[in-house]
Amino acid sequence: MLQSIKTELTEHLNDTLKYLDSSEEIHFHAFNEDYYIIGYYQAEQWLKKHDLNVFEAVGICQEFELEHFGELQTTYENAEILVNHLVYWYGLEICNELELS
Repeated sequence: MLQSIKTELTEHLNDTLKYLDSSEEIHFHAFNEDYYIIGYYQAEQWLKKHDLNVFEAVGICQEFELEHFGELQTTYENAEILVNHLVYWYGLEICNELELS
């Protein structure tokens, strides 16, 4: 995971924690309750900001899906779906590292 993404998502987790009574279900509230990035253009810009191309991001998401589900389940039809899935998986990884999930 790129450091710029880790920093951004960790800040998002900290912001989310401010509004919760406990860290239970922090991953759900931060990365699954609603889209992290809304809009195709905004998602494309997010990928550019973090110097990721679409193929790298799809590959990362597919690796996580295979690791956790044993099969590929998601069709990445647009950048919005792709970025939000990537953020979901990276968010889970960060929560595990911080022992928040």
